Amino acid sequence: MTGHLTPALVLIVLFLYFAMLVGVAWFTGRNVGNEGFFLANRRVPWYVVAYAMIGTSISGVTFISIPGKVGGTGLNMAFSYMQVVLGYLAGYFFIATVLMPLYYRLQLTSIYGYLEQRFGHWSHQTGSAFFLLSRTLGSAARMFLAASVLQMFVFSPLGVPFAVTVTLMLALIYGYTFKGGLKTIIWTDTIMTTFFLAALVFTVVTIGKALDFQYGDIIPAVTGSKYGQVFFFDNFLSDPNHFVKQFVSGALIAIAMTGLDQDLMQKNLACKNIREAQKNMFVFCIYLVIINFLFLTLGALLYLYANGLGLEIPERTDHLYPKIAFEHLGLGAGIFFILGLIASTYASSDSALTALTTSFCVDFLHFEKKISVQPHEYADEAELMAYQHAVLSQQRIRSWVHLGFSILFILIILALNALSSDAVINLIFKIAGYTYGPLLGLFMFGLFTGLKIRDNWAPLVCVLAPLLTWVIEVSCKQWFDVGFLTILINGLITFFGLWVISYREVKTWEENF
Repeated sequence: MTGHLTPALVLIVLFLYFAMLVGVAWFTGRNVGNEGFFLANRRVPWYVVAYAMIGTSISGVTFISIPGKVGGTGLNMAFSYMQVVLGYLAGYFFIATVLMPLYYRLQLTSIYGYLEQRFGHWSHQTGSAFFLLSRTLGSAARMFLAASVLQMFVFSPLGVPFAVTVTLMLALIYGYTFKGGLKTIIWTDTIMTTFFLAALVFTVVTIGKALDFQYGDIIPAVTGSKYGQVFFFDNFLSDPNHFVKQFVSGALIAIAMTGLDQDLMQKNLACKNIREAQKNMFVFCIYLVIINFLFLTLGALLYLYANGLGLEIPERTDHLYPKIAFEHLGLGAGIFFILGLIASTYASSDSALTALTTSFCVDFLHFEKKISVQPHEYADEAELMAYQHAVLSQQRIRSWVHLGFSILFILIILALNALSSDAVINLIFKIAGYTYGPLLGLFMFGLFTGLKIRDNWAPLVCVLAPLLTWVIEVSCKQWFDVGFLTILINGLITFFGLWVISYREVKTWEENF
């Protein structure tokens, strides 16, 4: 840490930032019931959702890990991640045209309610459980990255233990989300998205100036460098960044991690109707391509800058961006980096906590089934009091569930700090491949076959599929690098397993006529 940006100054910036979030939370979280907490009363304009979704989907991992990945060790890095992003577009098209109309037609609060209607109780519980596992591990990994950077550059110099740093971060999220839920998060994420986009643009321009590039020269200089190659078509078997592997994985990851993920879909379900939700998704796709390209451009500029000054590249490439921002680009870049990192991390993590709370309350505690309708206008006082008591009881339970997931995040982050050494982006996609694969198989089997399944066997199929995927990946490693295709293998095994336990429903003579 240099004299440009001191830990004390960072703390002042963070205090002002969170004071602003608490103010927004207070304003938006007044008199919020379960419908407001879970779906913001389904009244959010589509363009607000599209903008807020940027913050949810582009986390602190994108902010730090993807720029570091551009020049990282391994075969064919550079702009290879854009191949995944192009795959995302195919996945998002499927989400907008197939999955979202289904969710709106069924009027779902938790998207895993579809599995109960299609297959039964155990399939519903299995799908929701895999989401809880996937999102908890993935979001904790994203927060771990931000916490580790803040610890290294801010809190360690102050003598603050890592456990205290993590606890403080989660306490702040809980503090501004536990009352307002999604209704608050839509607006706080809009603010956070603005901050981290400003940080991205500011840093690109600052490094461009440091390298004596004119504004119009930055993109040509980056794409013409050794870091600028986008497409890789050679060595399909050995290259994990081959175009086919990346594109197919990107499409499946988008479908699984967005279309089958309560977190991202919860925002889409907050739109007024399906048409507005689809507008949101298509506009979001445009944002996604541009922003990921800018993050990769930033990564190339960071490596060009480091090479020009003869700087040593950190062993963990995730730390390259903060190292240069803090130590070489001046006060403004350091402040923007802190704001961008916190904004991108919190925009995804606060949304994840709300989605996890929603899924647990709706899918496992059955909130909607226990209070399905409000009392009619002629209800007597006893009925009204019983209804109000039930609502308040659910709100208290919801707060405890929210707190429970916050504590679980802390424990997982502390475990990751003790174990992790790989780039976090790889860790998250690896987690996604193993935990979202069963969800992909369940939904695709439901959508593309007319078969029923023996519902009580669904949990066994969905547990065995990731184990078999791991065996295949390990067995093939010597001659075929699976890369991110674990999600495809996992989904196919789940699909085949469901087919094995399936049967065709035979209608009676009366039902046919």
